[in-house]
Amino acid sequence: MRINTAFADFVNKFPIVELPVMLGEDTHHVFSAENDPLTDEMIQIFIESDYDEMTEFVPCFSLNDTEHFIALVWWKAGLLNYEYTLATFNERGEAIDRKVIAYTRVAQGLVSRAVTTINEEHEIIIAEGSSSDGNDLFDPTTAKTRFLELMNDGSIV
Repeated sequence: MRINTAFADFVNKFPIVELPVMLGEDTHHVFSAENDPLTDEMIQIFIESDYDEMTEFVPCFSLNDTEHFIALVWWKAGLLNYEYTLATFNERGEAIDRKVIAYTRVAQGLVSRAVTTINEEHEIIIAEGSSSDGNDLFDPTTAKTRFLELMNDGSIV
């Protein structure tokens, strides 16, 4: 199978990580310092075609041990909205699935956060909660845990 050159260049921006890996509110600082930035063309083709100049994308990592697809995680910073996205592609660069798996969002006086762990079995554990504006602690009444899994076909369920 011939791999699309533009897609291969895009994938090369995402170093492979060993699992487990955790994504939190400040994890993107490590990726910003260690990984080369994405070009505008890469963002428009493979991530989002319609974004403004205030939005930033940072390549984070590629998951290991995926035989039938490529799994990438990037960080997106918008106005009061910061998200980690897990996306899967086939080897031709065609999207299979995509989910926001961690975030910090500010709206209506609340700060909502989700932190994520991806383990060796490609299980995705997401802890979510909210707090009042300016408060770093979750309100326990808003806390919940969600579970997703990265399937062998590249779907995220």
